[in-house]
Amino acid sequence: MYDFEPAASTDPAIQWDDLLSAARAVTEGEPDAIANMANVAALLWEMLPDLNWAGFYRMVEGELVLGPFQGRAACIRIPLGKGVCGTAAATGAVQRVDDVHAFPGHIACDVASASELVVPIVTADGRVLGVIDLDSPRVARFGEADVAGGLKLAALLAAAFAPA
Repeated sequence: MYDFEPAASTDPAIQWDDLLSAARAVTEGEPDAIANMANVAALLWEMLPDLNWAGFYRMVEGELVLGPFQGRAACIRIPLGKGVCGTAAATGAVQRVDDVHAFPGHIACDVASASELVVPIVTADGRVLGVIDLDSPRVARFGEADVAGGLKLAALLAAAFAPA
């Protein structure tokens, strides 16, 4: 049984540090990527404030396919290069979007979303395994600490998810 408390601090760096510790604890020694994504999606949802969607899209046969998440029902398949998630997967670069309505080609799975952070999960050899997707109903919700924390989480997960 895991019992993680969200950080009492409003400092995003501290929130991410707590989240990363919890993610290490729930993924350590577990080889199943789907189980790990499910637990980490729950941690993201519980430990980061002001989200209306938190989860994963997995790279499957050249497109992103919905993985474990918390929030409203979501788009199931996203082509590479389409929307914020598809752009992150195609480029291998973090996408931090302060106003999703201004993002060309944004895919509106939830009309309540106002800002989005998508972090690709990339192996050491540059292969994109999927993306971490965070949506917020607040414009400009995500800052540099969220990007840094997301990159650390993606690195941890790339090691856990990559086939041996």
